[in-house]
Amino acid sequence: MAPAVDTLTTVGSVTLANPVMTASGTAGHGTELGAYLDLGALGAVVVKSLAADPWPGNTAPRVHETPAGMLNSVGLQGPGVAAWIEHDLPAIRRAGARCVVSIWGTTVDDYRRAAEALVGVAGVCAVEVNLSCPNHHDRNSMFAHSTETTSSAIAASSVCGLPMWAKLSPNVADLPDIARAARDAGAEAVTLVNTVLGMVIDVETRRPVLDGRGGGLSGPAIHPVAVRAVHDVHAAMPDLPIVGVGGVARGVDAVELMLAGASAVQVGTASFADPRACGRVLSELVEWCHAHGVRSVRELTGAAHVR
Repeated sequence: MAPAVDTLTTVGSVTLANPVMTASGTAGHGTELGAYLDLGALGAVVVKSLAADPWPGNTAPRVHETPAGMLNSVGLQGPGVAAWIEHDLPAIRRAGARCVVSIWGTTVDDYRRAAEALVGVAGVCAVEVNLSCPNHHDRNSMFAHSTETTSSAIAASSVCGLPMWAKLSPNVADLPDIARAARDAGAEAVTLVNTVLGMVIDVETRRPVLDGRGGGLSGPAIHPVAVRAVHDVHAAMPDLPIVGVGGVARGVDAVELMLAGASAVQVGTASFADPRACGRVLSELVEWCHAHGVRSVRELTGAAHVR
């Protein structure tokens, strides 16, 4: 019998039982996927991005299926951090899941207030600072589109006193520079990548199909973009932990992102088609390791790079 695969991994100072997590925005604010899989068996549950205050999101229609994924303009709808702590976090803790909270804001002070609300909250292992949502932050105001605003938002979020992961955009000219700014401002890791800017136009009405006009493209279509982003940032900063996300629907997709340089991965759009996707990806990842003589998933991280 082949030896068991060691699935333990670390993202900065955070230790995870395995490298597979949900992706923010695709698994709700709490235990929505708990009816389909054991959330405690995942590396972590990453909740949908929360602002300091309740936020209604964009008007419908705001989701559209594409040939190789999904376009969305949900607009970061959420109850706010305080309401989430009261109503959703207890169920996540009862499920035995490790919880990563994603936060966002429209100003630097918004990030500070959202992070401040998490100070001393039990059951949260890290804060993912969403600097890159194309459904609310436009090209000119997206924090992840400049080193200066990235630094400011991360520095403001540091009041949380928890490990921070900066979620960055692929829609930039030099992603390693943005990642370096996030690290230097206090982020322990970066999450790569958020959705790609996109638009679909109804050729009969001659109007965009989403009420918000454009949106964020996710799913298999962006997987090669995510692999390239992870590869380039790891090449520039091999010691910076990376969480890879983008088009992970199979175990081999997770393997590919880890070979590019990720220490862990997140499963997002695949969960809409199959709410058990996270568990399946984890099982397939372990099976791949068995078949290829990989005894620890940590052996995969960055293995595609020639040193």
